[in-house]
Amino acid sequence: MNPKSLSLRHKTSLKSRFTKGFLQALKRIHGQRSRSPNVSSPREMCRRYLSIKIAADASMASAVGSRRAWSRALLTKIRSHGAPRVYKYSARRIDNRKKKKKKCEDGEEIGVNSEANELRKFVPGGEAMDICSLLDEAAHYIKCLNTQVKVMRRIADIYSAA
Repeated sequence: MNPKSLSLRHKTSLKSRFTKGFLQALKRIHGQRSRSPNVSSPREMCRRYLSIKIAADASMASAVGSRRAWSRALLTKIRSHGAPRVYKYSARRIDNRKKKKKKCEDGEEIGVNSEANELRKFVPGGEAMDICSLLDEAAHYIKCLNTQVKVMRRIADIYSAA
């Protein structure tokens, strides 16, 4: 067998495992929705948004398994937090203020370390990684997020056409 066919099968397998887990989670969430009387309230919408986000993250991390540090970190975080908390709608504000960048004595910005620290914030478990592992995990995490988006778009297209 050539390596290309092996990697192609692996990607398909990841996508199908994610899709199966995510659809099962959506089915559970939909079942909870029918028991919830007020689905249009901002609080309920926020709760459902968080449930779907957690379901997507957990499905992707489960599909990847324990081979990657980011998936282990994400699953650990989800398991330790338990059920999603319900926030007040206005409580989840995003701070859009720009952070000041650190500068060296000669006025140039600090390069690799500050950029790596920024990347560590986005990759689950990235705080404990060296730069090489961080870059490898970040590349894999981005590929998985891309797969996640494609699958979710396809699901949305299927349900919007029906």
